[in-house]
Amino acid sequence: MVTAAETSRKTELTFELGRAMHELRNYIRQHIQLKIKENNISITFEMLEVMSVLWKKDGINQQELADVTLRDKSSMTYLIDNLVKRQMVKRMEDENDRRNKLIYLTEQGTALKGQLHPWVAEVYEKATLAIDIEALQQSVVLLNQMIGNLKTD
Repeated sequence: MVTAAETSRKTELTFELGRAMHELRNYIRQHIQLKIKENNISITFEMLEVMSVLWKKDGINQQELADVTLRDKSSMTYLIDNLVKRQMVKRMEDENDRRNKLIYLTEQGTALKGQLHPWVAEVYEKATLAIDIEALQQSVVLLNQMIGNLKTD
């Protein structure tokens, strides 16, 4: 049987974990934004998140991008509009559903990966120094379990 003290401690640890994840994201963002600024690239961290999804799977719709990047559809429209203006992505009609627009990388958007990906990898490598892969795998499993516990049908 779980005691009130154990439940309280578990709640505290969960709060600390959430705060630490938020802090980690902020530090990652700061490091990557600094590199972007130093190299005078016209892209924000949020745009980079969208580009990263497209580098993995090009030609997906706006709703999929919003889901993967945890954004609402209106903020995703704004991000895509800005990426189109910067000639990094283009919208194309979905042959299966004309109401749907698919988002594709342009040559410039594809080329940007070669410049940005090493910096992003460097930040994540720095963040995971002296952390073994098993600990990272367990952390992912743990976080996905917590997410599953909170999802509603």
